Amino acid sequence: MMPHFWPMFRKEFIQMRRDRLTLAMMIGVPVLQLLAFGYAIQTDVRNLPTVVLDESRTPESRDLVFAFANTGNFRIVGYVAGRADLDHAIARGEAQAGIVVPPQYARDLTRGPRASVQVIVDASDPLASQSAIQAAAAVAQVRSLEILTREAGRAQLPLEVRVRPRYNPGLRSPVFIVPGLVGVILSMTLVIITAMAVVRERERGTLEQLIVTPITKTELMLGKIAPYVAVGLVQMTAVLLLGRFVFAVPLTGDVVLLYAVALLFIIASLALGLFVSTLVRTQQQAMQASFGFMLPNILLSGFMFPRQAMPLLFQWLGLLVPLTHFLKVLRGILLKGVGVEALWPQILILTAFATGLIVLAVRRFHKTLD
Repeated sequence: MMPHFWPMFRKEFIQMRRDRLTLAMMIGVPVLQLLAFGYAIQTDVRNLPTVVLDESRTPESRDLVFAFANTGNFRIVGYVAGRADLDHAIARGEAQAGIVVPPQYARDLTRGPRASVQVIVDASDPLASQSAIQAAAAVAQVRSLEILTREAGRAQLPLEVRVRPRYNPGLRSPVFIVPGLVGVILSMTLVIITAMAVVRERERGTLEQLIVTPITKTELMLGKIAPYVAVGLVQMTAVLLLGRFVFAVPLTGDVVLLYAVALLFIIASLALGLFVSTLVRTQQQAMQASFGFMLPNILLSGFMFPRQAMPLLFQWLGLLVPLTHFLKVLRGILLKGVGVEALWPQILILTAFATGLIVLAVRRFHKTLD
């Protein structure tokens, strides 16, 4: 019935086997995506970095701090001397929770009707903060039951943990998601567009015209990405305005600083797309490579799922993604209102990404057709 089917099948199979890069993407990308999805999508947030302000300095307060750490939800990363240090640690992202034990804690626990402890939670990530809030309430309940068991005469629970969500008191998801969308949209569109730039020139035959011109490789690469920098800034402005007036996302920090850092991220994303375009031969391969990068970029950066819930290996891999560092800048400026003194590590890293990727793209590109 179909005498030419098998010759056509053989021809396509041979052609697919010769296109080794596409074949490797078809097999390797699903495996990488499965691993990324399987390890990155974790909703049980554990080991939340926590600082302690212990103004009581008694055995009772140390037992309480140990009870918080023993839940597995809080990981004590240090002790601070005052409120200002605690606020500074949470604002910089060094800690996502703070435990404040007042000076009269031990006295109120043994003599007073009720002792109070405050837990401050960085609620810019609602998923992580909900786990911390539930764990704090559980600590208060368990400790109260222990004391009631020893002292049967108590008429009410002896311990009260007051949780104070900060930066997103209502635990609204748009406050967390919308700032992240700024980085995700920029990353997706800019990487894909520029990944096909050089390949498109090669397929259309216009690359041959550029090769015979006196333009250098650096000028060619920078000229490719320069127009898209303005496009990226316009995209960012549109998302920020919609987030502010439609989703009521706060804007508490320095807008000029935000755009300055966004410029570094845009350049890094464009340079990454150019680097991809020097590795592939066709627009189809460029599209596949870009999409292969997108899913790990979104999953490992902390855009949707807390990085604290990921295995340590994937937390380290997430640091190799520019979006991870840009999200810290976005949420730090928009939600926390922090400045350069808190964000300078991320600024330096994004600068290194932008510079390094441009250098790699220029070195990989050759002014030849083969």
